[in-house]
Amino acid sequence: MNFEFSADQMQLKDIARKFLEKEETVKRARTILEGEESYDKDLWSQVAEMGFTATVIPEEYGGLGLGYLELCVIAEELGRSLAPTPFSSSVYLATESILQFGSDSLKQINLPSLASGEKIGAFAHTESTTSPTEENISCEFKDGSLNGSKIAVTDGDVADFFIVSAKSGSEVGLFLVESSSDGVEVTSQPTLDPSRSHAAISFKNAKAETLDSGWSNITTLLDRAAVLFSFEQLGGAEACMNMAKEYAMGRYAFGRSIASFQAIKHKLADMYIAVELARSNCYYGAWALSTDAPELPTAAATCRVSASQAYHECSKENIQTHGGMGFTWEFDCHLYYRRCRQLAANIGSQSIWKDKLISSLERANQI
Repeated sequence: MNFEFSADQMQLKDIARKFLEKEETVKRARTILEGEESYDKDLWSQVAEMGFTATVIPEEYGGLGLGYLELCVIAEELGRSLAPTPFSSSVYLATESILQFGSDSLKQINLPSLASGEKIGAFAHTESTTSPTEENISCEFKDGSLNGSKIAVTDGDVADFFIVSAKSGSEVGLFLVESSSDGVEVTSQPTLDPSRSHAAISFKNAKAETLDSGWSNITTLLDRAAVLFSFEQLGGAEACMNMAKEYAMGRYAFGRSIASFQAIKHKLADMYIAVELARSNCYYGAWALSTDAPELPTAAATCRVSASQAYHECSKENIQTHGGMGFTWEFDCHLYYRRCRQLAANIGSQSIWKDKLISSLERANQI
C-alpha cells in the first residue's frame, strides 16, 4: 500500500507554500489578531483565485474536480502559514455538507459561489460546553422553521449561511439557514485566537432547508473534516519545530549555539518524533478519506488525536526553546500556540476524539 503523494500533488503543495509565503500570511494573522477585522478579505480573495476553495467541487458546479488528497496538501500549507481565512469552516464543513447531503437545487445554488469564494459557509453544531450528542441537541426544525441557539460557531460572524444540526421529530439532521434570514441573530464571541473569529447564533422561526442527513451522516461529516483539520495541525506543528530549530541554531550562549546543548537537542528530537508520528497517521487518514474506506472512523480519530498532540507539543516547546523571548508579544510563537488551542477545540476536543478512537477500535474487534 503506497501512502506517498504523487508528483502532481507534491507540486500543488509546493505552489501553495510559495504562494502563502509570498503573501506573508503569518504577518497577516498578526494584523487580524491586533485589528478589528474578523478575517483577511484580500487573502481570502486570492486563495479563491488560486482555486483552493474549489478543489473538490465537481467541474459541473464551477469547481476543479480534484480529489481529497489535493485538499489535504493544501490544508497542510494553510496550517503551516496560519492563514487568517474561513477556509476550514467553508470548505471542510459547509461545502462538504452540501456535496454529500444537499439536493441538486441546493448544489446548483450554493456550490458555484462556494467555489469562487463569494459565499462563506459555517457549521453550527455546539449548543453548550458539553459535546453534542444525538440526545442533547435541542435546536429544533418544524414546519420549515428552525428554533434554538448554537455557540462557538467558527467564522459564524462572517458566514453567508449556516449548516445547522437540529432535531426534526425523533431524528437529528442538518439544515441550511441563510444568515440574512429573518429570525437569525449573530453575536461575536471572544476566543483565544482572534485571527479565527467565533460567534453565537440564535434562530427564532428562521426559514431553513433540509439536507438529506441523519446523525450517522453528521458523524461521517465530522470524521471527514477531522482528517483535513489534522493536516492543518500537522502543518502548524512542523512550522513550530522549524522555528525552534532555526532560533536554537542562531542563538548563542556561553560561546556556542544553544542547539548544541543536550536539553535543547532533546526538545527538538521530541518535536520531530511527534511531527513524524502525526504525519504517518495523517497519511493514513488521507488514504481513508480519499477512498471512502470503512476504516475512516478509526483513521480520522487516530490522525486527529496524533496531530492535536503534535501541535501542542511543538507550539509549547517552541516557546520554551525561545526562552524569555518566546513569551513576548513581538515574537510569533504565541500566534502558533493560539492557533493550536483553537484547532484542538474545533469539531470536538482531543478527549472526545480519543473516546471515538477507542469506540471505533472496539467495534472493529467485534467484527
